[in-house]
This record gives sequence, C-alpha cells and structure tokens, in this order.
Amino acid sequence: MTKGGQIEVEVAGVEALALAIASFDLRPVGGGELPPFTAGAHIDLYLPQGLVRSYSLVNPQEERHRYVIAVNRDASSRGGSAWVHDHLQPGQRLVVAPPRNNFPLAEDAAHSLLIAGGIGITPLWSMIQRLEGLGRSWELVYCARTRAHAAFHDQLRACGGSVRFNFDGEPGGALLDLAAVVAAAPDDAHLYCCGPVSMLAAFEQATMGIAPERVHVEYFSAKAPPAKERGYTLVLARSGRTFEVKPGKTIIDTLMAAGVDSPYSCLEGVCGTCETRVIEGLPDHRDLVLSKSERAANRTMMICVSGSLSDRLVLDL
Repeated sequence: MTKGGQIEVEVAGVEALALAIASFDLRPVGGGELPPFTAGAHIDLYLPQGLVRSYSLVNPQEERHRYVIAVNRDASSRGGSAWVHDHLQPGQRLVVAPPRNNFPLAEDAAHSLLIAGGIGITPLWSMIQRLEGLGRSWELVYCARTRAHAAFHDQLRACGGSVRFNFDGEPGGALLDLAAVVAAAPDDAHLYCCGPVSMLAAFEQATMGIAPERVHVEYFSAKAPPAKERGYTLVLARSGRTFEVKPGKTIIDTLMAAGVDSPYSCLEGVCGTCETRVIEGLPDHRDLVLSKSERAANRTMMICVSGSLSDRLVLDL
C-alpha cells in the first residue's frame, strides 16, 4: 500500500465486454492480497490532472488477488472514462483507494430482484456471482439499447437464476414497464436498481409502497444540483480554521481553494468518499448515498454537494 491506505496496482489485462465497455484487471504491484470487498462495492481510481473516479468492482468478492472494473466510455465523459479507455494498457501502474460499499447486498433475503440499465449492470453482476455462490434465489432484468451494448451478456445467459433482457433499440423493442416488474416481485423480495437517473427515478416511484429496508439504489450521477444557493460560515473543528462559503460555491470548492486537503472523488454526491462528520449546524443534504433516516440524523454529510441550512456549520475536519 502507498501513503494513506491507497494501493498501487498494475493493469494485468484489458477485455472488450460490449460496445464502448471494457474491463480492466488490476493487480497489486509486488503481489500479495488486496483489501477485501463485498458485492456492490466500488474503488476510486486516481488519474492524471487530479481526476478521481469511482468504478464498481465486477469480480467475485472471494477474490483477493485482483480488482476488476468495467468502464463505459461515456459520450459525455468529464475526462475519466475517456482517459481510462484511451490510456490504461497492460503493464501500466496507477493508484486506487480501498473498496467502499454504499450499495450492499442483503445476503439473507429470500429473493433478490435486480434491475440494471446499461453500465448499471456492473455492481449487480458482482451481486449475482455472490448470490449464486450462496445458493440464493434471484432474478435480473437488464435493459440496454441492443444486445451488442450489454456487458456480460453471455455469462448471464449461462448462469442460474432468471435473466430477462430488454433491448429497446432492437426491432420490436420497447422501454421496460418498470412499475409492472416491481409489482410482480414477491412480497419478501429485496429490490435493487442501478442505471441512468431516469430509470432510478421511475424505480423509486414504483417502490414507494415497499419497506425502505427492502429497496436499494445506486446512482452513478447526480439527480439534483449541489447546494450553492446561500452563503454560510464553515468552521473546521480540528484545525480551528473558519471560512465563508460564498453563494455559488460548495464546501469542497472552498476547501480546495484554500489548500485544505480533504478526500473527494465523484463531486456529485454518489460515491461517499467525502463523507464528513457534522458537529454543529443543519446540513442541506443533496447526496445520493445517505438514507432518509441518516439524513434526518444529520450526523454526517457529503461535502462535495451538500451545504448548510444554518448560518454556521461545524465539521470534524
């Protein structure tokens, strides 16, 4: 491991999985075991120009010798996925952060319904491998434009469970009736969804009547703008430093401009890297990591997108 728990890895292999999607096999420099992870986890990649990007792990959680990620070359990439596709080749080294899991699998569920949209299959594929290993009941509904866009298509067809593909871009294809899929789920099922914001919004609407502990979502991008509407005083409890967060700026913007080193990755409130303990004040939560109850408790916040509803906010920094 490198400083701060970061890990130096080497690209052992690159494989095309589907149109614009490739997997990258990352192994520890010098060999040995990597920190463990659980299905649904992601790692942060530290890329040039200060970019930090999060990608889901797709290999079985029992593996300790490698991390495997699958990356979609996003047409609207902010630089991360394009760089990974253009520059990561076997033999190249880079630094990653240990795994984090904001989208854990309920391994004791009687049945798991998994719904994926596009690259949203990545955390769900790791979950499926875990469910298969445990001998649990599961089903998958996987939406993609065409079968050529569907990563892990052949592996999914070959494994157990019940897999339904929905290719709306092929002749005769149509958008998935997500509400009908949710309505048909067993009463004791846990439901998971990962995909584009529009799909996740429809999923959350369809599952409103289901107990929150049985509903699981993971966003890859923000669905609301960051909290920049108002200014407030920010106090860092450990250092005693005080800042004025101006309207139009986030907490992380303010700290970075002042040279304060604070961890961050996605800058969209979806990865959890910048989660920070709140000591005093009322956060304006805009993240997609904390549950409703965790937001109400106001014990932590994501400082990349969340702000303050109080005039003074004290953080454990």
